[in-house]
Amino acid sequence: MNDQPKTQNPEPKTPLPATGREYLGLKSITGPLLVVTGVRGVGFDESVEITAPDGSRQTGRVLAVGQDEAVIELFGETVGLSLQKTRVRFTGSPLTAAVSTDLLGRIFNGMGQPLDGGPHPVGEASRDINGQPINPTARTYPQEFIQTGISAIDGMNTLVRGQKLPIFAMSGLPHNELAAQIVRQARLLGEEGRFAIVFAAMGVQHDVANIFRQSFEASGVLNNVVMFLNLASDPAIERLVTPRLALTVAEFLAFDRDHHVLAILTDMTNYCEALREVASSKGEVPSRKGYPGYLYSDLASIYERAGKIEGRSGSITQLPMLTMPNDDITHPIPDLTGYITEGQIVLDRGLHQRGIYPPINVLPSLSRLMSDGIGAGHTREDHSHVSSQLYAVYDRARRIQSLAAIIGEDSLSTGDRRVLNFGRAFEEKFLRQRPDENRSITQTLDLAWQILKELPRGDLTRVTKAEIEKFGGRG
Repeated sequence: MNDQPKTQNPEPKTPLPATGREYLGLKSITGPLLVVTGVRGVGFDESVEITAPDGSRQTGRVLAVGQDEAVIELFGETVGLSLQKTRVRFTGSPLTAAVSTDLLGRIFNGMGQPLDGGPHPVGEASRDINGQPINPTARTYPQEFIQTGISAIDGMNTLVRGQKLPIFAMSGLPHNELAAQIVRQARLLGEEGRFAIVFAAMGVQHDVANIFRQSFEASGVLNNVVMFLNLASDPAIERLVTPRLALTVAEFLAFDRDHHVLAILTDMTNYCEALREVASSKGEVPSRKGYPGYLYSDLASIYERAGKIEGRSGSITQLPMLTMPNDDITHPIPDLTGYITEGQIVLDRGLHQRGIYPPINVLPSLSRLMSDGIGAGHTREDHSHVSSQLYAVYDRARRIQSLAAIIGEDSLSTGDRRVLNFGRAFEEKFLRQRPDENRSITQTLDLAWQILKELPRGDLTRVTKAEIEKFGGRG
């Protein structure tokens, strides 16, 4: 015998739009998913208002539509909901966000509710959180240099305005501290007044969220930051909304108000775990590591909301951050992220264990757009060659280090020992920075020359004689 309640509002023979229509009763509740029967005219991704028997309201969206039923994804807890007395109202529109420049300096939760004690913002406009596809022919090529104040990034993996450059971390590494430092220090040279940061944290602990807030407030950059914090104690399902909500605000600031926006999204691994949880609740056939087969396209719908548009002064630059499960860079999350984005910055456990901050391993790191954002007119004319020289000698130093672990350092030639000492100096002087140390690009390049000048000129094969004469004595 089927004891499931039937909807109290059966559809008439002529289907009518479900906009604003309220239905009483649910067919089933499975995890964060609600099933309503007897509905017509419901659209995919449509926003839904759910009213519990006690009068409390929550938000959801349509996840799937059948012949006469709809599956709703609830952004909240199902505690208190009843199969018989829960009311569901379909709004007829997708989830939207109120956007305004007044959001700068504010802190919100993962669903856009204020966390700073201020009023709910009155938006200048209301925008679909899923954004609008950007015509590829309307995109312009990223070229302008963004200074983060971190030598390993600015000098060797340069961030360019309009780029999407993820940071791959391992569990326990200071990627949150690095994210906070980038927010405090990032600037677009010559256009600081139009630079804004949208920061979205997904599934972070309370203490980590407090570190972010206190860091931004103490440094005075909070007035130029919009923060969205989805805590670990918040419903996991909210993590699917948080990055899209943040990027909707970023798009308004960039393309409607001509700001240059840096969007930092951390931790995308928590987002993907929430996506896997929802897919499992729907009974979908899993793909690699249990993640849904559409993980690639879902991540692309987030990452591709970065860039520059022809005829618009503003831009969106993305720094997604993720922790690699089991330290595996071939895991589906970092693997697919690397395919979609333009490079990666990799944090290294070995450097971290030696006390080097930030523990950025420059050898597997890559910024594919770096060559277009450096050099004369952007940073300095020697930047490209100096970076290439650092890569070449440090790679040789790491190989000699592996050899020395087998045969002993005393068995190395004089030249090899010199290169090995260069590798140590590179890690201790160039890579290592204080968390509050903000180096200009000129300081970074001068520091590179200071380390390189300890090598014989015959080893400097990537820089020109003119560059050695002009910059080799600096630092």
